Amino acid sequence: MSTENPVAAPVPQGDYRPALLHDGVVYTAGMTPRRDGQLVLRGVVGDTVSAQQAHGAAGVAARNALAAARSVLPDGAAGLRCLRMTVYIAGTASFHDLSAVADGASAALRAELGEAGVPVRAAIGVQALPSGAPVEVDLIAAVV
Repeated sequence: MSTENPVAAPVPQGDYRPALLHDGVVYTAGMTPRRDGQLVLRGVVGDTVSAQQAHGAAGVAARNALAAARSVLPDGAAGLRCLRMTVYIAGTASFHDLSAVADGASAALRAELGEAGVPVRAAIGVQALPSGAPVEVDLIAAVV
């Protein structure tokens, strides 16, 4: 488990909530790799962004999703158990290493929460993401 300072909950980039708690389950909005509101990387994986760069960006996006989830935890909650994560990757038509990129998000959650951070996962290739982000992560987690 990480001993680093936790990431602050991201500020919405539009008209939505970063996270919502309902009946003990937290749902996050899609989170891009932002720090202090600014994208750390822009571009398309397989073109202007390498798989390795996208792997790191996926970790940033996953930590943002986790911060959003933590921001709605009720008082007295022990923490979170990640249930499902979707990682969207803006890639070229010939880029197929989606799981390798998504592994960056999985690694970030595991580093923060140990085995409780390992969810089921989907890695989905898309044409474009908000603001030119190469990756976007959304998370569903249970309050424990």
